[in-house]
Amino acid sequence: MFFRLVADNFRRRPRQKLLTAAALSLGMAVATAALSVSLDVGDKLAKEFRSLGANLVVTPEADSLPLEIGGVDYRPAQAGAYLPETDLPKIKMVFWHNNIMALAPMLEVEAQVSRGPTATAHRAVLVGTWADHGLPLKDGSAFPTGIAKTNPWWKTEGRWFSDDANECVVGIRFAEENGVKIGDTVNVSADGQNSMTLLATGLLTSGGPEDDAVVVPLGIAQKLAARPGLYRKLYVSALTKPEDDFARRDPKTMNPDELERWSCSPYVSSIAYSIRQALPGSDVRVIRRVADGEGRILTRVRTLLWLVTFAALLAAGLAVGASSAASVIERRSEIGLMKALGAGRATVGFLLAAEQLLLALLGGGAGYALGLLLARFVGSKIFGVPPAPSLLVLGVVLALAAGVTLAGSALPLKRAANYNPAPILRCE
Repeated sequence: MFFRLVADNFRRRPRQKLLTAAALSLGMAVATAALSVSLDVGDKLAKEFRSLGANLVVTPEADSLPLEIGGVDYRPAQAGAYLPETDLPKIKMVFWHNNIMALAPMLEVEAQVSRGPTATAHRAVLVGTWADHGLPLKDGSAFPTGIAKTNPWWKTEGRWFSDDANECVVGIRFAEENGVKIGDTVNVSADGQNSMTLLATGLLTSGGPEDDAVVVPLGIAQKLAARPGLYRKLYVSALTKPEDDFARRDPKTMNPDELERWSCSPYVSSIAYSIRQALPGSDVRVIRRVADGEGRILTRVRTLLWLVTFAALLAAGLAVGASSAASVIERRSEIGLMKALGAGRATVGFLLAAEQLLLALLGGGAGYALGLLLARFVGSKIFGVPPAPSLLVLGVVLALAAGVTLAGSALPLKRAANYNPAPILRCE
């Protein structure tokens, strides 16, 4: 009987029901789009931010006091301590190994560089690193990485060198000053002892001191520096989430539960801590200009989406409240008759609430379908990839629709439940 009453009352006044459902559907559509994009935007923006380059730098803990001005390291190229290249696979064994997108070790060597064996030699810095390297892992697979992934703004005219060949990439300013072109041979020697002939496969434009250097495979730099299997600095590019006050706390001051929660969150500081634990004798620093910029942009985008969602829900709640109030006024006689026949306050309130919840279910479902189309449009236009449909978002949207409907119609339903049937039936 109860469900029959709900169904009969729901079929009455179809125009009013349609307008209420439309208002609710529009609000839920905006909420669906905002939630879908918000859940998906973090990963997509984080991946896009990897074009900013590495956000972590690893150096030997026993290294000499750093001397950096404007992000440029002015220490002598061969000063300080070194780290073993054999420990690098351990980085892909830390808890957040899937968040490690790329890494590139570097070793700088002061050398004499000339164009051909008879040309005048010029003093320059050789930067040894990986261009496109497969790092062998413990499970037998190879992790593709290199400087092209950690420093994607480095642009080469020509191609990068092969890591196992006697090749190099010449900085654009050095090439212009010394007349080096792609395809030329370059003679390099360290301390006048070790000497090698390299093929210039490309010209590098980095916008930094590397424009005056020669970039070579890491193995060649190690050989010239007489540092086999060692590197001086390691750049790491990792997917992270924006840091909050909790993330910036010193892990040494945390209790075990706080340390576990901090370690299980992909903060840039917690990933740095994991790498420090995996590489003995290392010091891992966060490149704050990159990490903080990512965090601010992600936080602002998410805040904007939540504000849009709140505004849409508020508008939907006001529309449902106005419609519910009008419906209760129109049905005063019906409500008075039900109460005169013995229906209590709870029965009347439950009946009207059931009608509103059925309306919320239909409006929320229609809003979710419309919101998916809106989310695909927004995702494709702004982020390049539409967000995937999510059952989690469907459940949240239906719950929000029910909550907004009940909140918006709470006062009208309370007034209807408190009606006194006698004055209503006397048409007073």
